[in-house]
Amino acid sequence: MKLWYQSLTRASAWPEYNRVLRRTLDRVADPGTEIVVHGIAKRGGVGDQYRSLEFVETIEVLENVARAEAEGYDAVLLGNVADPGLREAREIADIPVLGLCETSLHVACLMGASFGLVGSNEKHRARILENVVRYRLEHRLAAFERMTLERLPDLDLAFTEGAVRTRILGEFRAAAEACAAAGAEVVIPAVGVVMALVAEAGIDEARPGTPILNGIVALVKMGETAVRMRRLMGGRFTSRRAAYAQPPAGLIRELRHFYGPVFPRVAPSSS
Repeated sequence: MKLWYQSLTRASAWPEYNRVLRRTLDRVADPGTEIVVHGIAKRGGVGDQYRSLEFVETIEVLENVARAEAEGYDAVLLGNVADPGLREAREIADIPVLGLCETSLHVACLMGASFGLVGSNEKHRARILENVVRYRLEHRLAAFERMTLERLPDLDLAFTEGAVRTRILGEFRAAAEACAAAGAEVVIPAVGVVMALVAEAGIDEARPGTPILNGIVALVKMGETAVRMRRLMGGRFTSRRAAYAQPPAGLIRELRHFYGPVFPRVAPSSS
């Protein structure tokens, strides 16, 4: 199978992260699974903790979802913890589309009765908590702790040895321990880059018995599972009722007149 991994990073601004991400994906993919990483190339790729910038980047994400399906990919993995464009992507694509945050939260709920989140900063905290509520998992959230990373690209420096790495990993360890002390049975780094950094550093427990979930691994394995399930369920994975319903065939010509080549998989009616 072939998976499209959509990052919200610009490769030139996050070289060390992308190196570790590539190594992680190669390590965890099943034999026969090809994972192609795509980042942000048009506008942005460095500041998605801000809503307006995330909005700008989401346009490219949705364009890439349509491109992935047209090019024969089996699924799209949105590798950003804000899950940018996840609902919209499911509406337009017939192949499975999974988000890093939603997947991590649900997998954590399979691992323990409660989870804790470690975010990068106060701004990011509000955005991630919105997702927790959207997925109706707030009653499983034991704690949200944060680091002091106001400039997210600084995270790329933490993949090399030095004071930045020591400080960031130290802040993460302290925040993860605080989550465990508050009752979290599983701890999730609430930043995709931090997931890769923490795993690369060999940090896999917040305290003995309290695992740290690598959401990147969870996303890949659930993506592979979604593709297999789709094949076993008659070629259907995403529901087309209500939330992810597509326009009726009789309306599609009118929509394309005003919006352009939208919903490419919907064939217009012959009437």
